[in-house]
Amino acid sequence: AGIILQLLLIPSEGKSLKNEEILQLLPVGTTATLYFKDLGPQIGWTMVFLIEYTGPLFIYFVFYLRMPFIYGQDDRFTSGRHPVVNLACICHSFHYIKRLIETIFVHRFSHGTMPLRNIVKNCFYYWGFAAWLAFYINHPLYTPPYYGQKQVNFALIMFLVSILAGSFKIFWIFQLIGSKTCKIPYPTKNPFTWLFYFVSCPNYTYEVNSILGFKILGYLFSIEYFMTVWAKDKHYTYIREFKDYPSFRMSIIPFLL
Repeated sequence: AGIILQLLLIPSEGKSLKNEEILQLLPVGTTATLYFKDLGPQIGWTMVFLIEYTGPLFIYFVFYLRMPFIYGQDDRFTSGRHPVVNLACICHSFHYIKRLIETIFVHRFSHGTMPLRNIVKNCFYYWGFAAWLAFYINHPLYTPPYYGQKQVNFALIMFLVSILAGSFKIFWIFQLIGSKTCKIPYPTKNPFTWLFYFVSCPNYTYEVNSILGFKILGYLFSIEYFMTVWAKDKHYTYIREFKDYPSFRMSIIPFLL
């Protein structure tokens, strides 16, 4: 359920007060005018990610089970599934189950919230993308990979390595969260962090690679537009916050983007 929040503002500062701040200690002199802003219905970030990641699991299985209201009752649709279709279902499920586990047990979210009305927009990418993938790869007339088992093996290795690398990178990040100080991330002896030499958001790089592996596995193609936008936004945030931020780093693709 959504929650209603009010924001306490000091006009001269131009920003909201933090929960832990004490009014008597504010640098505003003996008198000050405070304003309350109604933020409306809000939802916590943990719940946002749980909703985003749970949807694709159920949506994919609707297509995997070939519900009649999606593909129809044509006799041509009674053929069995190709083995790569079953493998793709396992990979897709593993990907989002891993994300749910990380959301519950690994990620540390602030007490910040998001307007409840934005949940539809936030879910559009994950839910819509899952439906797009699932429709084609689970279609009864689906054509298996052109290069056969070699293509499947290559794509599966690419997918698993990217998923593993992304997980190690996440655990490494949360080892750094011992204080509230924001720091520039740098690579360590952990080889999965070495992408920090070249990009600001290696987590998105690994994510895109895992999706590409899945698409090669299923012989599907599209452009990862949204993750590129998110990575570029985060990259520019780093540049604004840190004057000594490495100038040679790109946002998501080394030496290119």
